[in-house]
Amino acid sequence: MSANLVKLEQHLATRSYVEGYTPSQADVLVFKAVGAAPDAAKSPNVARWYTHIQSYAAEHATLSGSSTAGEAFLGGAATAAAPAAAADDDEFDLFAEADEEEDAEAERIKAERVAAYNAKKAGKAKTIAKSIVTMDIKPWDDETDMVALEAAVRSIEQDGLLWGASKLVAIGYGIKKLQMTLVVEDEKVSTDELQEKIAEFEDYVQSTDIAAMSKL
Repeated sequence: MSANLVKLEQHLATRSYVEGYTPSQADVLVFKAVGAAPDAAKSPNVARWYTHIQSYAAEHATLSGSSTAGEAFLGGAATAAAPAAAADDDEFDLFAEADEEEDAEAERIKAERVAAYNAKKAGKAKTIAKSIVTMDIKPWDDETDMVALEAAVRSIEQDGLLWGASKLVAIGYGIKKLQMTLVVEDEKVSTDELQEKIAEFEDYVQSTDIAAMSKL
């Protein structure tokens, strides 16, 4: 049995698949009924869908779902209908009301599925990407007040930033650098911007470097 390309074209104008949001046996049934790639000029949505489902050819037998929904697109016009003649303009379409009711029902079901999906997605706790960073902060000389330097750095507060332990590390000529550990939320804190803020304490800070950085 051939596929009703007119009805299928209308259906796929707002959908990616015959039913649901992934390829299913309903798509396979209609794909086989279509038989060959349709004219993209006459049925662009069907042509797009046909090419997509064809890419799953090796998986057709194992795709999930039922083919029942696909039966609604079997039979009827095999090609896109030509424009009706002027003499037929006043003819009453006995099936127009039924088609509108089917479309409204399909849209209602689609809306319910989308709402359920969004609710399920919202219910899942989002994984927050974090990194642990080791930062070296070098003073100008051995006379720099390292206690005041650290206090200035820790005065930087930002959502997603957590200062950790610190220590002084000798770098030569009596000079010690401040090495600090911090945890940042990747989406909220830019280490480049953080280094720029620290550099603003120019009375204490000569330079900063990221000594190590790893994902938590």
